[in-house]
Amino acid sequence: MTETTTIQVKQSTKEALEKMKIYKRETYNDVLERLIEEVQELNEGTKKEIELARKAVEEGRYVTHEKLKEEMGF
Repeated sequence: MTETTTIQVKQSTKEALEKMKIYKRETYNDVLERLIEEVQELNEGTKKEIELARKAVEEGRYVTHEKLKEEMGF
């Protein structure tokens, strides 16, 4: 059996977790594990996007706000 522990959360947090359940009998642990996994994936994806954006700027592949406004006639 997997070791477990008890944590304290505000009632509003518990209610939010309840709404995030995919199915009625899903455990809060399952909900939390899914959220943690999603955040970790987002963080990795965000890091990759930032690196690509930095490379684009270094290579001069960007448009300033001023240039964009000029091109759009503002």
